[in-house]
Amino acid sequence: MKLSNLAENMVGSEIVKLGNAISERIKQGEKIYNYTIGDFNPSVFPIPAALEALIVAAYQDKNTNYPPADGIAELRNSVAAFVQKHQGITYSNQEILIAAGGRPLIYTLFKVIVNTEDKVIYATPSWNNNHYVHMNHGLHCVIETSPENNFMPTAADIAPHIQGAALLCLCTPQNPTGTTLGKEELAKICDLVIAENERRGEHEKKLYVMFDQMYGTLTYGDTQHSCPVSINPAMKAYTVYIDGISKSFAATGVRVGWSMGPTHVIAKMKALLSHVGAWAPMAEQVATAAYLQNEAAIATHFTHFKAALEERLQRIYNGIVALRQMGYAVDAIAPQAAIYLTIKFDLVGSTDGTNLLTKQADVTTYLLNEAKLAVVPFYAFGASHQSPWYRLSVGTCVKEEIDEMLTKLEAALAKLSKV
Repeated sequence: MKLSNLAENMVGSEIVKLGNAISERIKQGEKIYNYTIGDFNPSVFPIPAALEALIVAAYQDKNTNYPPADGIAELRNSVAAFVQKHQGITYSNQEILIAAGGRPLIYTLFKVIVNTEDKVIYATPSWNNNHYVHMNHGLHCVIETSPENNFMPTAADIAPHIQGAALLCLCTPQNPTGTTLGKEELAKICDLVIAENERRGEHEKKLYVMFDQMYGTLTYGDTQHSCPVSINPAMKAYTVYIDGISKSFAATGVRVGWSMGPTHVIAKMKALLSHVGAWAPMAEQVATAAYLQNEAAIATHFTHFKAALEERLQRIYNGIVALRQMGYAVDAIAPQAAIYLTIKFDLVGSTDGTNLLTKQADVTTYLLNEAKLAVVPFYAFGASHQSPWYRLSVGTCVKEEIDEMLTKLEAALAKLSKV
């Protein structure tokens, strides 16, 4: 039976498909080091106790009715204060929209900005931009990034495509790479956007930037998060932020996200969201509004949470580097941010005597079967199917299992030889 053109041509998530297959094997009793999902194991990384208590209290206080379409005023006020303190940017109540996490906000932003056959610029690898462009019948303008630039797009990459574009998608710290866009390069991109919008004049449709900073608080070492409006205040007229508590507070299932942007854009996103109904639940909004005001609890949370994430990322990175130094065809980019490590398995053309790895999908399968290591290939994020790079997520990583995992990985690599 035929359905809509969109339904007939939609491609499911490669990450979900892989994750489901691995989950099924785990249910059957197989031991797998599952580093595929961009989520947290609540037994390892629970939400902050203070936030949990506030959510329970909010339900006990009967906060179970519909919230306002743009979110309760208390939460929008708390978000405004939070970003002012942590990023030095100022937004009013009318410039903030609350929703059930980042996805409804990205969906409504695309619907508000992108017309059929409008050009959307995004880099690969990146999370789901290809699917959102497809769902909105936009024109894909894809920038293939490289490890030399930490898999981030540069101003020079973007410049040739900027004329006529409706939306530029940026994510930093980035999913899937765990890398960041540096302040200097982001400033150059901001200059491009401002110059292009000045060139377009008063009546032509403007170029907007979707700036996904869902992992903005999770940076390590000397890495610092930068955002367009803090770098160049003129970008406030053209930037729509995607943010929330999902990753900062290990609260992916709590479903509280926010956008900040120009009033006329936020108003249209609010109108569309009111028809979709993807609001953050009332009790969670009440609780988050109170929690974001508790700076002492937030500081304590980040101290322990970030240290635990960084330890896992650094230990696995060190292990991969040690394997590279032993002569194996692996590599990694030093941890910068988020919950992800970018790793390389350049094993195509190898064999263990039985299995010949002729394509990258064979490598993925070999790692899963022989090392019990489940990671997501970058081609699941729009990169080339020949890319040897992978995303490793530590959100479900039990640190006591890291050495065991690395030992099994080394054993699996030792079986391989080039044909």
